[in-house]
Formats: sequence, C-alpha cells, structure tokens
Amino acid sequence: MNTQMPVLKEPAHKRRGNKKLLAVLFLLFIALLGVLFFNSSISKISEIGIAGMHFTTTEQIAAASKIEVGDPFFQTASDIISRNVKALPQVKEAKVMKVFPGIVKITVQEYPVVAFELSAEGNLTALLSNGTSVSADQDSAQLLDKPVLSGWTAGDPVKNALTEKLALIPQQQLSDLSEISPIPSKAYPDRIRIYTRTHFEVITAVSVLPDKIDALNAVIETQEPGKITMLLADTYVPFQTEGEEGDGAADDRDGS
Repeated sequence: MNTQMPVLKEPAHKRRGNKKLLAVLFLLFIALLGVLFFNSSISKISEIGIAGMHFTTTEQIAAASKIEVGDPFFQTASDIISRNVKALPQVKEAKVMKVFPGIVKITVQEYPVVAFELSAEGNLTALLSNGTSVSADQDSAQLLDKPVLSGWTAGDPVKNALTEKLALIPQQQLSDLSEISPIPSKAYPDRIRIYTRTHFEVITAVSVLPDKIDALNAVIETQEPGKITMLLADTYVPFQTEGEEGDGAADDRDGS
C-alpha cells in the first residue's frame, strides 16, 4: 500500500527589496515635506522687531541687518545679523532673537552720550563715547547733566580722546561740568578749559582728566568758586572780589 507524503512548503524568504523601497519612499516623503515647508509662508520672516535705539532709526537698523520680511527664516544666522547691525558706528551691541515661526527681534545698545557740541551755526550734536557725532534734539533733557563742547574743530583727535575719557568717568561726576574748550600749549597739546555749573573755572588736560576728577569734585564741594589748575601740580585760587585787579596773564602761564 502506497502512502502519499504531504508536500512541504518552503518558507517564504523576506524580500530585502521591500525594505529598500520603503526607505526610498520615506526619504522622498521627507524631501517632499522639506520642499513644501521651505516654499510655504511659515518658513519666511513675517515680522522684524527693532528696539533700544535712540540716535539710530528703525530704517537704519533694518537696512544694516540685511534681512527683510519674506526672506527665508533660517537663511541668515543670528550672529551674522548681530554683526551686520554692530557695523553701524552708533551701535555698541546688538542682540538678535529668532522666534519661530517668522519673528526676528533685534535689540540694540548704542554707545552712551558723554557730551554735546554746539556748532557755529547753532546746530546741536551729541558726542558718543566712541567719538561718533549724531544729531541731537535741541530740547534734550540730557543737556542738564552733560558738558557742552565749544571751540573744537572737526576731526580733532584730542576731541575724540576727550569723549573716550569722559566715558570712563561716572555720570554723577560729570553732571557739574558745563562747558569744555581746547586751550593747547607746547607742554600740554591736550590742555582744556572747563567751566562748571557751580561757577568754577578748571584748567587741566584730557590725558589726566579721569585721574583728577575726584580731586576736582572735592575742591568744588568744599571751596568757594575760583580757578582750579590740575596739571603737573594742582592749585586753587578763589576768584577775586569785585574791584580787585587780577593778574590777567596767569591763565596764559598755566601749563605753558
């Protein structure tokens, strides 16, 4: 008697080709999503917020940033935008924050105002701590606590050095300085005359001003109005009373 053996089926082999096909389809799907995303409005800059400026305008900051509404959101890195804005002479720092989707916030910090300057035509400019001159409001409240420079020529390197030195002096120590003018001499090319709001006349030099400011304020707080010389040696002479004759040549001898 013949017994028929059942036919055994061979196990199905997994097809590696299916996995490759799935991987390719997945990559194509991701690529399609990427194309759709970068061509959609959600990937574009929709708003640029600018804050913190006083002497620069929104238009100046926006132009310096080299980005515009509608540009790709991820195209320009934040540090590059910051570096572009800091190229403006008035800007000391620029912080850039991106908020997805589409918002770029730029916050600037300008160099501080250390003095004002009145031109012969009567135009008022603000002098920043890095020597940059910018237009100022004639009614600016800052005039109450900042010195005014007069008699300086454009591009004078001593004036630029003066703005840098003024930036090193605390604001409360600057508040009494009213007017600063150049009176150079052979011994002191950077010699200056300062008038204070408390009616003192001060002869000193730009190079020593930060070192002398504490002593100057000490004299102003304890003495009657007079003439103070702070160069190689420090002297104080009260102003003469009305009717007394003064030595008009004394001013020319200081530091000469």
